[in-house]
Amino acid sequence: MADICLIIPPSLFLLDERVFMTLGVLRVAAVLERDGRSVEMLDLSGIENFEEVARLHAKSSATKVFGLTATTPQMPAALKIARAIRSARPQARLILGGPHVTLVNAARKGERRRGAPARAESAFKVLAENFDVLVAGDGEEAVFEALKPAAPGLVDADDPASPLFLTNQRLNELPFPARHLLDSSSYRYAIEGEPAMSLIAQLGCPFACGFCGGRESPMLRRIRTRSTRNVVDEILQMHRCYGVKGFMLYDDELNVNTKMVELMDEIAAAQKAVGAQFRLRGFVKSQLFNDQQAAAMRRAGFRWILTGFESGSPRILQNINKKATREENTRCVEIARRHGLKVKALMSIGHPGESEQSVLETRQWLLEAKPDDFDVTIITTYPGTPYYDRAVADPTREGVWVYTFEGTGDKLYSREVDYTQVADYYKGDPDGGYTSYVFTDALTAERLVELRDTLERDVRRILNIPFNPGRPAERFEHSMGQHGLPPSILRATPARKVPV
Repeated sequence: MADICLIIPPSLFLLDERVFMTLGVLRVAAVLERDGRSVEMLDLSGIENFEEVARLHAKSSATKVFGLTATTPQMPAALKIARAIRSARPQARLILGGPHVTLVNAARKGERRRGAPARAESAFKVLAENFDVLVAGDGEEAVFEALKPAAPGLVDADDPASPLFLTNQRLNELPFPARHLLDSSSYRYAIEGEPAMSLIAQLGCPFACGFCGGRESPMLRRIRTRSTRNVVDEILQMHRCYGVKGFMLYDDELNVNTKMVELMDEIAAAQKAVGAQFRLRGFVKSQLFNDQQAAAMRRAGFRWILTGFESGSPRILQNINKKATREENTRCVEIARRHGLKVKALMSIGHPGESEQSVLETRQWLLEAKPDDFDVTIITTYPGTPYYDRAVADPTREGVWVYTFEGTGDKLYSREVDYTQVADYYKGDPDGGYTSYVFTDALTAERLVELRDTLERDVRRILNIPFNPGRPAERFEHSMGQHGLPPSILRATPARKVPV
């Protein structure tokens, strides 16, 4: 019998769910395995009938503890999985960790400090009613507290004073994510034609963009770094075990790390040592990007960078507290191009003060900068973002919240969203399908969707950038009497005696 079954919910909002492995829960699994615990991993990403699969496994498994991880857009699916397990195993312990509970808990603590309306408190209560234990913050050590028979309803590891909060040293000492617990062949991602896998070299982002989650969460705000040697060793392990030569570094901003150039040089040296040529991709902060970094990234095998430019409007860049100007964003693209790096521009609309003019300025900037690819999303006011945490109830409209950027007085309105029930605010079908829960004084929610769709189509057509194809969800078929799930869904470590 496994000590715990860790579950990855589907991401129904994505065009292709099996692109990147969920590394946070795999780090938790690796720590459990190092302690001698046996772990089952139920990977429901890309599974159409995920509730049926969860219920089937809960009914047949001897495991008594089920741990789910979930981002905010995954919460509707995560809640359905929890209820499916509960229907099959009423006495099972259900644990929820991951970004959503961390963000909600951080927003809840902020409300209490400010004496603000209990908006996040209500969201937290819904989670507590559906799960036995909630884990906020770093889960690698907190999971052991959640497994104790007398575990509290909340294990709060999102506190730098807590012994559960990871320091640089403890992050560096963690085992690498337990990728062997997932079917790596079912994940398909490539960089310049090279099969690729993802890793995270550092945690946290120190910037305070208004739309970004975790600005009040130390786990997501504070930078925690691994040593250059440790990161390179993980890359070499993935190359050795899985044969991949492509690597996506999923750090928030690679060039926040003062030793970034050193890391790039060591990655380049590692390739020579093993006689391979790697291809890499990652995120950079535009105003920190320079020629030295670009040259080092090219030497290391980078051919793509991604940057959250967000907007081409100077006023919107100010309103979102981006700390980058339109000119700095253009300079970033020019630096990358000089060094043979392609750029994917991550753009968004629906910020405070957004108007027809500001969206037009974003369109114009894209056409002038000519990135190699881009993405345009409509902003959502997630718990843990200043847009959510600093909003106040609109006295004239029920269920509407108002965020005001103090620097300009521009406002963003958002409708209340039950994040455990809906996720249609996130991404969308390239041919339409977005739903906006935000609006401004100049633009309705419906008009924001129209502008987003038009912007996407027009810029892709003019710059000759194709839409990214998706992959449909698979359906797990089973018949009465069949036992066990296919390896692409369920994998486990052998049961072992837990050291005393």
